[in-house]
Amino acid sequence: MIPLADVDLVLASTSRYRRELLARLAPHCRQLAPGIDETPLSGEHPVALAGRLAEAKARAVAARGTGAIIIGSDQVADLGGRILGKPGSVENARTQLAACAGRDVVFHTCICLIDARVEPARVHTETDTTHVRFRTLDAAGIARYVERELALDCAGSFKAEGLGIALFERIESADPTALIGLPLIALCRLLRETGVEPV
Repeated sequence: MIPLADVDLVLASTSRYRRELLARLAPHCRQLAPGIDETPLSGEHPVALAGRLAEAKARAVAARGTGAIIIGSDQVADLGGRILGKPGSVENARTQLAACAGRDVVFHTCICLIDARVEPARVHTETDTTHVRFRTLDAAGIARYVERELALDCAGSFKAEGLGIALFERIESADPTALIGLPLIALCRLLRETGVEPV
């Protein structure tokens, strides 16, 4: 096994949340923007979208010939088969949270690891599924939350690592980091499959 500190690790993402998570394992990893179109395909299922985008991100960066281990990840919020994207505005965030109130939302977080140190490059993928039960929320409570924590760049309009945790009745997941955007338990498993020891 090679220590992770001796590996060129590249995060194919512009997300600061994923960068902060990955820094727990690899503080000196590189971060490159994949520059892909993230538009869902017509009729695409949420879990299929997350998997396709995670792999597309990793492949886009791997195509630049980095010779590194590249990590792509994507998360899709699934409200009864309807994809919830990043709200982008206060109004959209309030609308999303009102739709989620008192309901179960499934978060599909896919990770794709491409080992471009070898030829041909090896591709490893895994998906984490997290079930979140939202509390019953009224308009005033939603407005207060959105005002206090502008999660406009987060699918589902909340930050589970922040005040957003107060919006939930329960979370069911095998990996608590997945809901933030990068499942570190799965990543460690995939790294070991490539002969890299995260610890």
